[in-house]
Amino acid sequence: MAEITAATVKELRERTGAGMMDCKKALGETQGDMEAAIDWLRTKGLAAAAKKAGRVAAEGLVGVAVVGTIGAVAEVNSETDFVAKNEQFQDFVRNVAQIALATGGDVEELARAQYPGHGTVAEMLTHNIATIGENQSIRRAARLEVPQGVVVSYVHNAAAPGLGKIGVLVALESEGDKAALEALGKQLAMHIAAANPLALHGEDLDPALVERERSIAQEKAAESGKPENIVEKMVEGALAKFRKENALLSQLFVIDNKTKIEDVVAAEAKRLGKDVKLVDFVRFQLGEGIERKESDFAAEVAAASGVGQKAEAGAA
Repeated sequence: MAEITAATVKELRERTGAGMMDCKKALGETQGDMEAAIDWLRTKGLAAAAKKAGRVAAEGLVGVAVVGTIGAVAEVNSETDFVAKNEQFQDFVRNVAQIALATGGDVEELARAQYPGHGTVAEMLTHNIATIGENQSIRRAARLEVPQGVVVSYVHNAAAPGLGKIGVLVALESEGDKAALEALGKQLAMHIAAANPLALHGEDLDPALVERERSIAQEKAAESGKPENIVEKMVEGALAKFRKENALLSQLFVIDNKTKIEDVVAAEAKRLGKDVKLVDFVRFQLGEGIERKESDFAAEVAAASGVGQKAEAGAA
């Protein structure tokens, strides 16, 4: 058996593009034989999957799952929207959301978790990349839980049950009627999908985001030419408006566009005769924040076939 050194693992990784731990395992399985290890990785689909790892994956699906008073949401990305319609991919996203009920928002822990009948989640992901032929990634996950009450899920632009472009979870803590809480939670989830609040309370907004808004407001106010004390009041007013419009509890309910969300919850609590607390929410929109590569498909095809070169030659 050939010695498995850091250098041989590095060489195998450079030749195949597979992950370091996969390369180490391949060499172990093949007694250190480099060529056999390459074949082993190819057989497992790991070398092929690694070659696709650099491609931008901004499409895919968001999946939601709820069991009892626990809910989870997960985003799994692919390169094209076409893959999101693939049953194998949809089944994977659905199962990942279910597994996230136990692992929560730690993507690394989620990747290490057991996947039904296929080793780990990470191993199943690699298998999917190799068999479907596109780069894919588990981007993020989150879990909400309440001791009593409901966690309600909602999917906007559903591609299949529990799968879509926007996934929302709403956690309501209460001893009130479950059916009524479910109905309230569904309305709130639909509001969240449409209004995209950035936090539950105004004071929970990302400080960096608030400072960015402050800078914008200061620049605008300064251009007014008003006295400094008035400018400061204008800035604080703009920030107060920003907090109000982006915090869920102070947003106006999309159904009537006049009632604050906190008042909607309070009214339902009064009707039920039980306290109702909107504990938290999660909203995942597919691909948000991912820098997508813009490309001209027709131009790429033309370039690959040499059409552009022929046209230039003809012009000359």
